[in-house]
Amino acid sequence: MNFIAWAIVACEIGFWVFILGGLVARYIFGMKRAGLVLLAMTPVLDLILLIVTGIDIYQGATPTIAHSIAPLYIAISVVYGKDMIRWADERFRYYIKREGERPIKRTGYTYARHSMKSSLKHVLAYCIGALLLFIMVWIVGNSEKSADLFATLKVWGIIVIIDNAISVSYFIWPKAGKKEGH
Repeated sequence: MNFIAWAIVACEIGFWVFILGGLVARYIFGMKRAGLVLLAMTPVLDLILLIVTGIDIYQGATPTIAHSIAPLYIAISVVYGKDMIRWADERFRYYIKREGERPIKRTGYTYARHSMKSSLKHVLAYCIGALLLFIMVWIVGNSEKSADLFATLKVWGIIVIIDNAISVSYFIWPKAGKKEGH
């Protein structure tokens, strides 16, 4: 595995360490401010990964699929970060601390609207990630060496289209709730 792949693994591990550390600091130790700081470190890790990736490419490394993951991480963090932390926060509070309300199980058109909102955020993340990938291609200055960056963008584009199609399908075939007694 190359350096960038290891950096991605380290940042992914760091992401979960900061998320869990932030939640534990907040709810187990009552350190609200420290918990917030730890949770706020998650996009910083993505930014560090993007900078390391950019430096590697600037120094002449041939871009690989591993290099193309950094812009995706930062784009997803920017667009979904607050939602992901809120999701983890609600579940930690309810399932670990036994406080607060049970997380909402959406069904029907409520689920469809929520899914569509998330899918439209996915489009925004894609646009931000694409911009960052194009900047990386510009840094490389060679379209042939940037083939993996473009390949990632194409695959991600297909995933975004599928994600949005699935969300639209929930308006046609709404997600049913569980039957009583089951």
